[in-house]
Amino acid sequence: MASESNHRSSNSGVLRSERLSDGPYSKPTVMAEPEQPGYIRPRYTATVTDTPKFDLQSYVSNYKGRTVFRRLHLIASCSIALQDEAARLAVAEAKKGYDINNYNEAIALLSSISGKDAKDLTDVNWLSEREKKNAAETKRLENELKQYKNNLIRESIRMGSEELGVHYHHTGDPANALKSFNRMRDYCTTPAHIASTAFRVIAINIEQKNWLGVSSQVTKIRSLRMKPEEAAKNAPKISVAQGLQYMSLGDFKEAANSFLNTDFSLGDTYNEVISSNDVAVYGGLCALASMNRSELQTKVLDNANFRSFLELEPHIRRAINSFCASKYSQCLDILESYRADYLLDIYLQDQLSTIYQSIRTKSIVHYFQPFSRVTLDSMEQMFGGSGGRSSANLSNGASSHTPASSSETFKNELISMIESNALQARIDMENNVLIAYEESPRAVMQQQALDTVDSFIREARIKLSRLNAVNGGLDVKPAPRDPKGKSAGGMDMASLVDTGSNGYGNFQGQGYHLRSGRS
Repeated sequence: MASESNHRSSNSGVLRSERLSDGPYSKPTVMAEPEQPGYIRPRYTATVTDTPKFDLQSYVSNYKGRTVFRRLHLIASCSIALQDEAARLAVAEAKKGYDINNYNEAIALLSSISGKDAKDLTDVNWLSEREKKNAAETKRLENELKQYKNNLIRESIRMGSEELGVHYHHTGDPANALKSFNRMRDYCTTPAHIASTAFRVIAINIEQKNWLGVSSQVTKIRSLRMKPEEAAKNAPKISVAQGLQYMSLGDFKEAANSFLNTDFSLGDTYNEVISSNDVAVYGGLCALASMNRSELQTKVLDNANFRSFLELEPHIRRAINSFCASKYSQCLDILESYRADYLLDIYLQDQLSTIYQSIRTKSIVHYFQPFSRVTLDSMEQMFGGSGGRSSANLSNGASSHTPASSSETFKNELISMIESNALQARIDMENNVLIAYEESPRAVMQQQALDTVDSFIREARIKLSRLNAVNGGLDVKPAPRDPKGKSAGGMDMASLVDTGSNGYGNFQGQGYHLRSGRS
Protein backbone atom coordinates (compact mmCIF):
# COMPACT_ATOMS: atom_id res chain seq x y z
CA MET A 1 0.00 0.00 0.00
CA ALA A 2 1.39 3.35 -1.00
CA SER A 3 0.55 5.25 2.21
CA GLU A 4 -1.21 4.83 5.50
CA SER A 5 -4.13 7.01 4.47
CA ASN A 6 -4.55 5.45 1.06
CA HIS A 7 -8.01 3.95 1.50
CA ARG A 8 -10.10 3.66 -1.67
CA SER A 9 -13.15 1.69 -2.60
CA SER A 10 -14.71 0.62 -5.86
CA ASN A 11 -17.82 -1.23 -7.01
CA SER A 12 -15.93 -4.51 -7.03
CA GLY A 13 -13.88 -4.45 -3.85
CA VAL A 14 -12.33 -2.63 -0.91
CA LEU A 15 -8.66 -2.32 -0.01
CA ARG A 16 -7.74 -1.48 3.55
CA SER A 17 -4.31 -1.01 5.09
CA GLU A 18 -3.50 -0.58 8.74
CA ARG A 19 0.02 0.28 9.88
CA LEU A 20 1.21 -1.39 13.04
CA SER A 21 4.59 0.37 13.23
CA ASP A 22 6.91 2.76 11.47
CA GLY A 23 9.23 -0.08 10.47
CA PRO A 24 9.36 -1.98 7.19
CA TYR A 25 6.90 -4.64 8.35
CA SER A 26 3.29 -3.72 9.09
CA LYS A 27 -0.03 -5.47 8.84
CA PRO A 28 -2.39 -4.88 5.90
CA THR A 29 -5.71 -6.53 5.27
CA VAL A 30 -6.96 -6.87 1.71
CA MET A 31 -10.63 -7.64 1.22
CA ALA A 32 -12.60 -8.04 -1.98
CA GLU A 33 -16.34 -8.48 -2.12
CA PRO A 34 -17.08 -12.13 -3.00
CA GLU A 35 -19.13 -13.01 -6.03
CA GLN A 36 -19.04 -16.80 -5.71
CA PRO A 37 -19.95 -19.08 -2.80
CA GLY A 38 -16.95 -20.51 -0.99
CA TYR A 39 -14.76 -17.50 -1.84
CA ILE A 40 -12.00 -16.97 0.73
CA ARG A 41 -10.91 -13.39 1.36
CA PRO A 42 -7.12 -13.10 1.35
CA ARG A 43 -5.54 -11.89 4.58
CA TYR A 44 -1.88 -10.99 4.81
CA THR A 45 0.19 -10.41 7.91
CA ALA A 46 3.06 -8.13 6.79
CA THR A 47 4.03 -5.21 4.61
CA VAL A 48 7.61 -5.26 3.34
CA THR A 49 9.52 -2.10 2.45
CA ASP A 50 12.80 -3.88 1.63
CA THR A 51 13.36 -4.81 -2.00
CA PRO A 52 13.40 -8.60 -2.47
CA LYS A 53 16.25 -10.30 -4.28
CA PHE A 54 14.14 -12.17 -6.85
CA ASP A 55 13.07 -10.91 -10.26
CA LEU A 56 9.27 -10.83 -10.29
CA GLN A 57 8.77 -12.12 -13.84
CA SER A 58 11.22 -14.97 -13.34
CA TYR A 59 9.64 -15.80 -9.99
CA VAL A 60 6.08 -16.18 -11.28
CA SER A 61 7.28 -18.15 -14.32
CA ASN A 62 7.98 -21.06 -11.95
CA TYR A 63 4.24 -21.55 -11.45
CA LYS A 64 1.09 -22.09 -13.42
CA GLY A 65 -2.62 -22.02 -12.76
CA ARG A 66 -4.44 -20.09 -10.07
CA THR A 67 -1.43 -19.89 -7.76
CA VAL A 68 0.20 -17.37 -10.13
CA PHE A 69 -2.52 -14.82 -9.46
CA ARG A 70 -2.59 -15.54 -5.74
CA ARG A 71 1.17 -14.96 -5.46
CA LEU A 72 1.05 -11.77 -7.54
CA HIS A 73 -1.83 -10.50 -5.43
CA LEU A 74 0.13 -11.13 -2.22
CA ILE A 75 3.22 -9.36 -3.56
CA ALA A 76 1.17 -6.39 -4.78
CA SER A 77 -0.53 -6.16 -1.38
CA CYS A 78 2.57 -6.53 0.79
CA SER A 79 5.63 -5.26 -1.11
CA ILE A 80 6.11 -1.51 -1.35
CA ALA A 81 8.89 -1.89 -3.91
CA LEU A 82 7.02 -4.27 -6.24
CA GLN A 83 3.39 -3.35 -5.62
CA ASP A 84 2.80 -1.46 -8.88
CA GLU A 85 4.44 -4.04 -11.15
CA ALA A 86 2.82 -6.94 -9.31
CA ALA A 87 -0.64 -5.34 -9.44
CA ARG A 88 -0.43 -4.81 -13.21
CA LEU A 89 0.78 -8.38 -13.72
CA ALA A 90 -2.07 -9.58 -11.51
CA VAL A 91 -4.61 -7.79 -13.73
CA ALA A 92 -3.06 -9.30 -16.85
CA GLU A 93 -2.99 -12.76 -15.25
CA ALA A 94 -6.63 -12.46 -14.20
CA LYS A 95 -7.64 -11.66 -17.79
CA LYS A 96 -5.95 -14.87 -18.95
CA GLY A 97 -8.19 -16.91 -16.67
CA TYR A 98 -11.90 -17.35 -16.07
CA ASP A 99 -12.34 -16.02 -12.53
CA ILE A 100 -14.19 -12.71 -12.45
CA ASN A 101 -13.49 -12.41 -8.72
CA ASN A 102 -9.76 -12.34 -9.41
CA TYR A 103 -10.14 -9.62 -12.00
CA ASN A 104 -12.29 -7.39 -9.77
CA GLU A 105 -9.89 -7.93 -6.89
CA ALA A 106 -6.85 -7.05 -9.03
CA ILE A 107 -8.56 -3.90 -10.33
CA ALA A 108 -9.41 -2.80 -6.80
CA LEU A 109 -5.81 -3.35 -5.73
CA LEU A 110 -4.36 -1.52 -8.75
CA SER A 111 -6.79 1.36 -8.15
CA SER A 112 -5.63 1.69 -4.57
CA ILE A 113 -1.97 1.66 -5.56
CA SER A 114 -2.12 3.94 -8.60
CA GLY A 115 -4.73 6.35 -7.27
CA LYS A 116 -6.88 5.97 -10.40
CA ASP A 117 -10.58 5.30 -10.33
CA ALA A 118 -11.44 1.61 -10.63
CA LYS A 119 -14.01 2.36 -13.34
CA ASP A 120 -11.28 3.81 -15.57
CA LEU A 121 -9.15 0.69 -15.12
CA THR A 122 -11.90 -1.89 -15.63
CA ASP A 123 -12.30 -3.50 -19.03
CA VAL A 124 -16.09 -3.64 -19.02
CA ASN A 125 -16.32 -5.44 -22.36
CA TRP A 126 -14.01 -8.25 -21.24
CA LEU A 127 -15.84 -8.53 -17.93
CA SER A 128 -19.25 -8.82 -19.59
CA GLU A 129 -18.04 -11.25 -22.24
CA ARG A 130 -16.21 -13.40 -19.70
CA GLU A 131 -19.30 -13.61 -17.51
CA LYS A 132 -21.47 -14.70 -20.44
CA LYS A 133 -18.94 -17.30 -21.56
CA ASN A 134 -18.67 -18.72 -18.05
CA ALA A 135 -22.45 -19.02 -17.75
CA ALA A 136 -22.74 -20.65 -21.18
CA GLU A 137 -19.94 -23.11 -20.44
CA THR A 138 -21.47 -24.01 -17.08
CA LYS A 139 -24.82 -24.70 -18.70
CA ARG A 140 -23.24 -26.78 -21.46
CA LEU A 141 -21.27 -28.95 -19.05
CA GLU A 142 -24.27 -29.46 -16.79
CA ASN A 143 -26.44 -30.53 -19.73
CA GLU A 144 -23.76 -32.94 -20.94
CA LEU A 145 -23.50 -34.45 -17.47
CA LYS A 146 -27.28 -34.98 -17.38
CA GLN A 147 -27.10 -36.80 -20.71
CA TYR A 148 -24.28 -39.01 -19.46
CA LYS A 149 -26.30 -39.90 -16.37
CA ASN A 150 -29.31 -40.79 -18.52
CA ASN A 151 -27.09 -43.08 -20.63
CA LEU A 152 -25.70 -44.72 -17.44
CA ILE A 153 -22.13 -44.85 -18.77
CA ARG A 154 -19.89 -44.68 -15.70
CA GLU A 155 -16.75 -43.46 -17.44
CA SER A 156 -18.64 -40.70 -19.25
CA ILE A 157 -20.26 -39.60 -15.99
CA ARG A 158 -16.86 -39.53 -14.29
CA MET A 159 -15.28 -37.44 -17.03
CA GLY A 160 -18.28 -35.12 -17.19
CA SER A 161 -18.16 -34.54 -13.43
CA GLU A 162 -14.43 -33.89 -13.63
CA GLU A 163 -14.80 -31.34 -16.42
CA LEU A 164 -17.56 -29.56 -14.52
CA GLY A 165 -15.50 -29.53 -11.32
CA VAL A 166 -12.45 -28.14 -13.11
CA HIS A 167 -14.63 -25.45 -14.69
CA TYR A 168 -16.05 -24.43 -11.33
CA HIS A 169 -12.55 -24.27 -9.85
CA HIS A 170 -11.23 -22.12 -12.70
CA THR A 171 -14.17 -19.71 -12.37
CA GLY A 172 -13.60 -19.27 -8.65
CA ASP A 173 -16.42 -21.45 -7.26
CA PRO A 174 -14.61 -23.92 -4.97
CA ALA A 175 -17.77 -25.05 -3.17
CA ASN A 176 -19.40 -26.40 -6.34
CA ALA A 177 -16.04 -27.71 -7.56
CA LEU A 178 -15.73 -29.85 -4.43
CA LYS A 179 -19.29 -31.10 -4.87
CA SER A 180 -18.53 -32.18 -8.43
CA PHE A 181 -15.33 -33.95 -7.43
CA ASN A 182 -17.05 -35.69 -4.53
CA ARG A 183 -19.82 -36.96 -6.85
CA MET A 184 -17.14 -38.04 -9.29
CA ARG A 185 -15.67 -40.52 -6.79
CA ASP A 186 -18.70 -42.81 -7.07
CA TYR A 187 -17.86 -43.42 -10.72
CA CYS A 188 -14.09 -43.97 -10.39
CA THR A 189 -13.15 -47.49 -11.47
CA THR A 190 -9.36 -47.53 -10.99
CA PRO A 191 -6.97 -46.37 -8.24
CA ALA A 192 -5.48 -43.88 -10.72
CA HIS A 193 -8.89 -42.21 -11.12
CA ILE A 194 -9.35 -42.00 -7.35
CA ALA A 195 -5.86 -40.51 -6.93
CA SER A 196 -6.50 -37.95 -9.68
CA THR A 197 -9.72 -36.86 -7.96
CA ALA A 198 -7.97 -36.65 -4.58
CA PHE A 199 -5.21 -34.43 -5.99
CA ARG A 200 -7.80 -32.04 -7.42
CA VAL A 201 -9.48 -31.84 -4.02
CA ILE A 202 -6.07 -31.30 -2.39
CA ALA A 203 -5.37 -28.36 -4.72
CA ILE A 204 -8.64 -26.68 -3.68
CA ASN A 205 -8.04 -27.37 0.02
CA ILE A 206 -4.50 -25.96 -0.18
CA GLU A 207 -5.84 -22.84 -1.88
CA GLN A 208 -8.40 -22.44 0.91
CA LYS A 209 -5.82 -23.50 3.54
CA ASN A 210 -8.09 -26.29 4.74
CA TRP A 211 -5.27 -28.46 6.09
CA LEU A 212 -7.57 -31.06 7.64
CA GLY A 213 -8.99 -31.72 4.18
CA VAL A 214 -5.47 -32.04 2.78
CA SER A 215 -4.56 -34.59 5.44
CA SER A 216 -7.62 -36.75 4.77
CA GLN A 217 -6.98 -36.82 1.03
CA VAL A 218 -3.30 -37.66 1.49
CA THR A 219 -4.27 -40.57 3.72
CA LYS A 220 -6.75 -41.76 1.12
CA ILE A 221 -4.15 -41.71 -1.68
CA ARG A 222 -1.60 -43.59 0.42
CA SER A 223 -4.12 -46.33 1.13
CA LEU A 224 -4.66 -47.01 -2.57
CA ARG A 225 -3.09 -50.04 -4.23
CA MET A 226 -1.58 -48.54 -7.34
CA LYS A 227 0.94 -49.81 -9.84
CA PRO A 228 4.57 -49.14 -8.80
CA GLU A 229 5.12 -46.59 -11.57
CA GLU A 230 1.94 -44.70 -10.65
CA ALA A 231 2.83 -44.76 -6.94
CA ALA A 232 6.33 -43.44 -7.71
CA LYS A 233 4.83 -40.64 -9.80
CA ASN A 234 2.43 -39.57 -7.03
CA ALA A 235 4.85 -39.92 -4.10
CA PRO A 236 6.59 -36.49 -4.52
CA LYS A 237 3.24 -34.69 -4.73
CA ILE A 238 2.00 -36.45 -1.61
CA SER A 239 5.18 -35.52 0.28
CA VAL A 240 5.03 -31.81 -0.56
CA ALA A 241 1.28 -31.60 0.14
CA GLN A 242 1.79 -33.13 3.55
CA GLY A 243 4.86 -30.95 4.12
CA LEU A 244 2.79 -27.81 3.45
CA GLN A 245 0.17 -29.07 5.86
CA TYR A 246 2.66 -29.68 8.68
CA MET A 247 4.50 -26.40 8.08
CA SER A 248 1.31 -24.33 8.07
CA LEU A 249 0.23 -25.98 11.34
CA GLY A 250 3.61 -25.26 12.97
CA ASP A 251 4.92 -28.85 13.09
CA PHE A 252 8.30 -28.02 11.56
CA LYS A 253 9.97 -31.36 12.35
CA GLU A 254 7.38 -33.37 10.43
CA ALA A 255 7.32 -30.75 7.68
CA ALA A 256 11.10 -31.03 7.32
CA ASN A 257 10.91 -34.83 7.10
CA SER A 258 8.22 -34.61 4.42
CA PHE A 259 10.19 -32.15 2.28
CA LEU A 260 13.45 -34.06 2.79
CA ASN A 261 11.78 -37.24 1.58
CA THR A 262 10.49 -35.59 -1.59
CA ASP A 263 12.03 -37.09 -4.70
CA PHE A 264 13.76 -34.67 -7.07
CA SER A 265 11.65 -36.09 -9.91
CA LEU A 266 8.96 -33.66 -8.70
CA GLY A 267 10.39 -31.05 -11.10
CA ASP A 268 7.62 -28.83 -12.46
CA THR A 269 4.94 -31.53 -12.30
CA TYR A 270 3.19 -29.85 -9.37
CA ASN A 271 3.91 -26.18 -10.06
CA GLU A 272 0.23 -25.29 -9.80
CA VAL A 273 0.93 -25.60 -6.06
CA ILE A 274 4.68 -25.56 -5.39
CA SER A 275 8.00 -25.41 -7.24
CA SER A 276 11.24 -27.29 -6.65
CA ASN A 277 12.81 -24.07 -5.36
CA ASP A 278 10.10 -23.88 -2.73
CA VAL A 279 10.85 -27.43 -1.60
CA ALA A 280 14.49 -26.45 -1.00
CA VAL A 281 13.53 -23.32 0.95
CA TYR A 282 10.73 -24.88 3.01
CA GLY A 283 12.71 -28.04 3.74
CA GLY A 284 15.87 -26.15 4.67
CA LEU A 285 14.14 -23.63 6.95
CA CYS A 286 11.99 -26.24 8.71
CA ALA A 287 15.07 -28.43 9.23
CA LEU A 288 17.03 -25.51 10.70
CA ALA A 289 14.13 -24.73 13.02
CA SER A 290 13.65 -28.27 14.32
CA MET A 291 16.84 -30.36 13.95
CA ASN A 292 20.14 -30.37 15.78
CA ARG A 293 23.52 -30.18 14.06
CA SER A 294 24.02 -33.93 13.71
CA GLU A 295 20.56 -34.36 12.17
CA LEU A 296 21.18 -31.46 9.79
CA GLN A 297 24.40 -33.09 8.67
CA THR A 298 23.01 -36.59 8.14
CA LYS A 299 19.45 -35.85 6.99
CA VAL A 300 20.02 -32.67 4.97
CA LEU A 301 23.59 -32.14 3.82
CA ASP A 302 24.35 -35.84 3.33
CA ASN A 303 20.99 -36.49 1.69
CA ALA A 304 21.89 -37.06 -1.96
CA ASN A 305 18.31 -36.53 -3.12
CA PHE A 306 17.69 -33.28 -1.22
CA ARG A 307 21.12 -31.99 -2.21
CA SER A 308 19.72 -31.64 -5.73
CA PHE A 309 17.03 -29.31 -4.38
CA LEU A 310 19.60 -27.30 -2.42
CA GLU A 311 21.52 -26.61 -5.61
CA LEU A 312 18.53 -24.52 -6.72
CA GLU A 313 18.80 -22.35 -3.57
CA PRO A 314 22.53 -22.29 -2.66
CA HIS A 315 22.07 -19.72 0.13
CA ILE A 316 19.97 -22.25 2.08
CA ARG A 317 22.84 -24.74 1.80
CA ARG A 318 25.29 -22.06 2.98
CA ALA A 319 23.08 -21.25 5.97
CA ILE A 320 22.87 -24.92 6.98
CA ASN A 321 26.62 -25.38 6.51
CA SER A 322 27.25 -22.33 8.70
CA PHE A 323 24.99 -23.67 11.43
CA CYS A 324 26.66 -27.09 11.37
CA ALA A 325 30.07 -25.36 11.56
CA SER A 326 28.91 -23.39 14.63
CA LYS A 327 29.01 -20.13 12.66
CA TYR A 328 25.64 -19.06 14.02
CA SER A 329 25.94 -15.35 13.32
CA GLN A 330 26.76 -16.04 9.68
CA CYS A 331 23.79 -18.38 9.40
CA LEU A 332 21.41 -15.79 10.84
CA ASP A 333 22.82 -13.06 8.59
CA ILE A 334 22.17 -15.18 5.49
CA LEU A 335 18.59 -15.85 6.53
CA GLU A 336 18.01 -12.22 7.46
CA SER A 337 19.13 -11.07 4.02
CA TYR A 338 16.33 -13.14 2.48
CA ARG A 339 13.63 -12.11 4.93
CA ALA A 340 11.88 -9.85 2.42
CA ASP A 341 11.71 -12.67 -0.14
CA TYR A 342 10.20 -15.12 2.33
CA LEU A 343 7.68 -12.62 3.67
CA LEU A 344 6.32 -12.46 0.11
CA ASP A 345 5.82 -16.22 -0.05
CA ILE A 346 2.23 -17.34 0.14
CA TYR A 347 2.88 -20.20 2.59
CA LEU A 348 5.90 -18.89 4.51
CA GLN A 349 4.56 -15.47 5.47
CA ASP A 350 2.45 -16.59 8.43
CA GLN A 351 5.14 -18.92 9.82
CA LEU A 352 8.35 -17.00 9.05
CA SER A 353 8.60 -15.15 12.36
CA THR A 354 8.16 -18.42 14.29
CA ILE A 355 10.69 -20.26 12.12
CA TYR A 356 13.30 -17.51 12.37
CA GLN A 357 12.85 -17.21 16.13
CA SER A 358 13.22 -21.00 16.53
CA ILE A 359 16.46 -20.94 14.54
CA ARG A 360 17.74 -18.01 16.59
CA THR A 361 16.86 -19.70 19.89
CA LYS A 362 18.61 -22.89 18.80
CA SER A 363 21.68 -20.90 17.79
CA ILE A 364 21.93 -19.24 21.20
CA VAL A 365 21.46 -22.56 23.01
CA HIS A 366 24.07 -24.36 20.88
CA TYR A 367 26.52 -21.47 21.23
CA PHE A 368 26.25 -21.49 25.03
CA GLN A 369 26.35 -25.29 25.45
CA PRO A 370 30.16 -25.77 25.73
CA PHE A 371 30.60 -22.99 28.33
CA SER A 372 29.95 -22.76 32.03
CA ARG A 373 29.75 -18.97 31.86
CA VAL A 374 29.79 -16.34 29.10
CA THR A 375 29.76 -12.57 29.29
CA LEU A 376 26.61 -10.97 27.94
CA ASP A 377 28.70 -8.50 25.91
CA SER A 378 30.30 -11.31 23.89
CA MET A 379 26.94 -12.95 23.28
CA GLU A 380 25.45 -9.66 22.22
CA GLN A 381 28.24 -9.16 19.72
CA MET A 382 27.44 -12.59 18.29
CA PHE A 383 23.64 -12.40 18.27
CA GLY A 384 22.71 -8.76 18.70
CA GLY A 385 23.42 -7.58 15.15
CA SER A 386 21.23 -7.50 12.08
CA GLY A 387 21.28 -11.27 11.82
CA GLY A 388 20.12 -11.73 15.36
CA ARG A 389 17.25 -9.41 16.06
CA SER A 390 15.04 -10.42 18.91
CA SER A 391 11.50 -11.66 18.53
CA ALA A 392 10.12 -8.24 19.36
CA ASN A 393 12.08 -6.64 16.57
CA LEU A 394 11.17 -9.40 14.11
CA SER A 395 7.53 -8.46 14.28
CA ASN A 396 7.78 -4.69 14.12
CA GLY A 397 10.72 -4.44 11.74
CA ALA A 398 12.82 -2.02 13.80
CA SER A 399 16.23 -1.75 12.22
CA SER A 400 18.09 0.72 14.46
CA HIS A 401 18.44 0.88 18.25
CA THR A 402 20.53 2.72 20.76
CA PRO A 403 23.18 0.52 22.41
CA ALA A 404 21.33 0.63 25.73
CA SER A 405 17.99 -0.45 24.26
CA SER A 406 19.68 -3.15 22.18
CA SER A 407 21.43 -4.56 25.25
CA GLU A 408 18.24 -4.46 27.29
CA THR A 409 16.30 -6.17 24.50
CA PHE A 410 18.86 -8.96 24.30
CA LYS A 411 18.73 -9.48 28.06
CA ASN A 412 14.95 -9.67 27.94
CA GLU A 413 15.21 -12.28 25.21
CA LEU A 414 17.56 -14.38 27.34
CA ILE A 415 15.22 -14.04 30.30
CA SER A 416 12.26 -15.27 28.25
CA MET A 417 14.33 -18.24 27.04
CA ILE A 418 15.29 -19.12 30.62
CA GLU A 419 11.69 -18.82 31.81
CA SER A 420 10.52 -21.16 29.04
CA ASN A 421 13.29 -23.68 29.91
CA ALA A 422 14.78 -23.31 26.44
CA LEU A 423 18.06 -22.15 28.00
CA GLN A 424 19.38 -23.84 31.14
CA ALA A 425 21.20 -20.86 32.63
CA ARG A 426 21.02 -17.99 35.07
CA ILE A 427 21.94 -14.32 34.55
CA ASP A 428 24.29 -12.55 36.94
CA MET A 429 23.08 -8.98 36.46
CA GLU A 430 25.78 -7.51 38.70
CA ASN A 431 28.68 -8.99 36.73
CA ASN A 432 26.79 -9.10 33.41
CA VAL A 433 27.48 -12.82 32.97
CA LEU A 434 25.36 -15.75 31.79
CA ILE A 435 26.04 -18.77 34.00
CA ALA A 436 25.11 -22.34 33.11
CA TYR A 437 22.71 -23.98 35.51
CA GLU A 438 23.91 -27.42 36.55
CA GLU A 439 22.24 -29.78 38.96
CA SER A 440 24.37 -31.07 41.85
CA PRO A 441 25.64 -34.60 41.05
CA ARG A 442 25.25 -35.45 44.73
CA ALA A 443 21.59 -34.41 44.74
CA VAL A 444 20.93 -36.31 41.50
CA MET A 445 22.51 -39.48 42.94
CA GLN A 446 20.55 -39.20 46.17
CA GLN A 447 17.28 -38.78 44.29
CA GLN A 448 18.03 -41.81 42.13
CA ALA A 449 18.75 -43.86 45.29
CA LEU A 450 15.46 -42.76 46.87
CA ASP A 451 13.54 -43.63 43.72
CA THR A 452 15.15 -47.08 43.70
CA VAL A 453 14.17 -47.67 47.35
CA ASP A 454 10.57 -46.60 46.69
CA SER A 455 10.35 -48.93 43.72
CA PHE A 456 11.74 -51.86 45.76
CA ILE A 457 9.30 -51.26 48.63
CA ARG A 458 6.34 -51.10 46.25
CA GLU A 459 7.28 -54.36 44.52
CA ALA A 460 7.98 -56.10 47.85
CA ARG A 461 4.56 -55.18 49.20
CA ILE A 462 2.88 -56.55 46.10
CA LYS A 463 4.76 -59.83 46.34
CA LEU A 464 4.10 -60.22 50.08
CA SER A 465 0.41 -59.57 49.61
CA ARG A 466 0.32 -62.22 46.91
CA LEU A 467 2.11 -64.74 49.15
CA ASN A 468 -0.28 -64.02 52.02
CA ALA A 469 -3.27 -64.60 49.75
CA VAL A 470 -1.85 -67.96 48.63
CA ASN A 471 -1.00 -69.04 52.19
CA GLY A 472 -4.51 -68.13 53.32
CA GLY A 473 -6.04 -70.33 50.65
CA LEU A 474 -7.57 -67.43 48.79
CA ASP A 475 -6.05 -68.24 45.44
CA VAL A 476 -8.56 -69.68 42.96
CA LYS A 477 -7.45 -72.49 40.73
CA PRO A 478 -9.31 -72.88 37.44
CA ALA A 479 -11.49 -76.00 37.15
CA PRO A 480 -11.08 -78.35 34.19
CA ARG A 481 -12.73 -76.86 31.11
CA ASP A 482 -15.02 -78.59 28.68
CA PRO A 483 -14.46 -78.14 24.91
CA LYS A 484 -16.75 -75.09 24.91
CA GLY A 485 -14.52 -73.31 27.38
CA LYS A 486 -16.89 -73.55 30.34
CA SER A 487 -15.87 -74.75 33.79
CA ALA A 488 -17.24 -77.95 35.27
CA GLY A 489 -19.91 -75.98 37.13
CA GLY A 490 -21.07 -74.36 33.95
CA MET A 491 -19.62 -70.96 34.82
CA ASP A 492 -17.03 -69.22 32.69
CA MET A 493 -14.00 -68.78 34.91
CA ALA A 494 -13.09 -65.55 33.10
CA SER A 495 -16.20 -64.02 34.65
CA LEU A 496 -15.24 -65.34 38.08
CA VAL A 497 -11.68 -64.16 38.25
CA ASP A 498 -10.45 -60.91 36.76
CA THR A 499 -6.73 -60.90 37.36
CA GLY A 500 -5.29 -57.39 37.48
CA SER A 501 -1.85 -56.25 36.55
CA ASN A 502 -0.74 -56.50 40.19
CA GLY A 503 -1.42 -60.25 40.34
CA TYR A 504 -4.51 -60.11 42.56
CA GLY A 505 -7.77 -61.78 41.73
CA ASN A 506 -10.85 -59.58 41.71
CA PHE A 507 -13.39 -61.51 43.80
CA GLN A 508 -15.92 -58.76 44.35
CA GLY A 509 -19.43 -59.78 43.44
CA GLN A 510 -18.59 -63.49 43.80
CA GLY A 511 -18.81 -63.73 47.61
CA TYR A 512 -15.01 -63.68 48.18
CA HIS A 513 -13.22 -61.20 50.41
CA LEU A 514 -9.49 -60.81 50.95
CA ARG A 515 -8.27 -61.04 54.49
CA SER A 516 -4.95 -60.22 55.99
CA GLY A 517 -2.33 -62.92 55.53
CA ARG A 518 -0.64 -64.85 58.23
CA SER A 519 2.36 -63.18 59.75
